[in-house]
Amino acid sequence: MTTYSAFTSLAPQSRAEALGEALEALDPAPEAIGVIEVEDGSGDWEVAAYFTEPPDRAGLALLATVHGAADFVVSELPETDWVAHVRRELKPVEAGRFYVYGSHDADKVPEGRIALLIEAAMAFGTGHHGTTLGCLRALDGLADEGLQPARVADVGCGTAVLAMAAARLWPGAEVLASDIDAQAVAVAEANLAANGLTGRVACVEAAGFGHPDLAAGGFDLIFANILKGPLIELAPALARANRVGAAGGKQGGGVAILSGLLTSQADEVRDHYLAQGYSRCDRADIGDWTTLILRATP
Repeated sequence: MTTYSAFTSLAPQSRAEALGEALEALDPAPEAIGVIEVEDGSGDWEVAAYFTEPPDRAGLALLATVHGAADFVVSELPETDWVAHVRRELKPVEAGRFYVYGSHDADKVPEGRIALLIEAAMAFGTGHHGTTLGCLRALDGLADEGLQPARVADVGCGTAVLAMAAARLWPGAEVLASDIDAQAVAVAEANLAANGLTGRVACVEAAGFGHPDLAAGGFDLIFANILKGPLIELAPALARANRVGAAGGKQGGGVAILSGLLTSQADEVRDHYLAQGYSRCDRADIGDWTTLILRATP
């Protein structure tokens, strides 16, 4: 499968982040967006978007003009080149008790760790990006606190690395993973098989909570590692599914781990979720990316 990248640069940071947010509205929408400072002392910021369909070049040109950026440079990225690159360049990721690795590093897995085999090829979520890494670290911290969820949901699961981490942590928990993309669901199921977790995590194709198994709610822990816009849109449904009283669900002690957020976006997303009845929000920043840990105190 051919994927596509679109890159531009501009300054200052605030304008670059605004352009990054505006890219979310494109059709087709990008699968991932990054806003990163160019480390050459120029003060410029690079804005990148990745697509699984040919991007709307006219739309990209318009956004560049409106935000005062250089023209986007659009390139095709054949899958074969990407797979070869990640196998050559990506190193194992350590996040507390978790160790995420590719098959080329199988001989490096240390004893006593929760090892998760993820081949970085077709779906987002290898543990290397600040968002997935932040979620794994948050999960590790919750386990240290003694969290024992009976039901866990991973919404927008990508590779299902977070769902698999939860399944390994809590063998008795019911774990559900979902993604809007059928290919991501297929990748998730393949990763479950590769990790000996077939049958431990149920995988469904769904947009948000638009599946009966998700809409039923009752989840003690929910992951949503997506983007700012969808996170805000999903706030009421996610809170209900997470047993947060103000959202109309049963009063309980639900916990949500949210990511896919630039640091500048985190406060706005946090405020939307606190308005749904969450009583506490912790945050962890990794580079330009933030992970939120939201709790509803019974």
